Amino acid sequence: MTTIPVFPLNAVLFPGVVTPLHIFEDRYRALMRDLLAMPDPADRIFAVVAIREGYEVGDRGMQSLHRVGTLVQLTEVERYDDGRFDIEVTGRQRIVLDQVDPAGEYLTAEGDLVDDEADTSEATDQAARTLATFEEYRDALSSMRGGPVLAGPMPRDPAYLSYTLAATCLLSQGERQDLLEAPDALTRLRMLRHSLREEMRAMRALPSLPATEVARTRWSPN
Repeated sequence: MTTIPVFPLNAVLFPGVVTPLHIFEDRYRALMRDLLAMPDPADRIFAVVAIREGYEVGDRGMQSLHRVGTLVQLTEVERYDDGRFDIEVTGRQRIVLDQVDPAGEYLTAEGDLVDDEADTSEATDQAARTLATFEEYRDALSSMRGGPVLAGPMPRDPAYLSYTLAATCLLSQGERQDLLEAPDALTRLRMLRHSLREEMRAMRALPSLPATEVARTRWSPN
């Protein structure tokens, strides 16, 4: 059990994935200042936890947070004269929150880190099958868009492939949270294949793309 700052967000982050964030609310400015005061960059860590859909943080912040989030490390910072920050964080590990303390300038919580399982031949096989489904999905999406989308190499490690696809593909926040909470990479890869096949069925049935934007936006906490 470890105590860690908590950053509620209207998005789900994943281990191994780099995410840009814009910081402008006072309590999270305070968090950034505290992190930057740490001399060792490896210690600049906090938990990003998604807000349940349909809720605001506000006074009900503890009740509106999911329990499973991602421990991230602050890796890039640009500070503005008015106190705002543009940052990048890199997901390190899943974390399950226990006791949340709202008493300070920002939320903190006790939580348990979740290790990813070791690679296995079954996981490697599932990764190859899921990657093949993703490539079919990417080709279909690119054809509909009239040009390449979701381009770039994908990791071959089963756990990190599952996290990268979960962050990259056109999924709802609820679907992403379910993937983050999946017990292991095998389950996550199977869930992803099902979602990608459902999305391809929807593409064939509709004359245009789903409303979800392909391009990743710069996420903001509020």
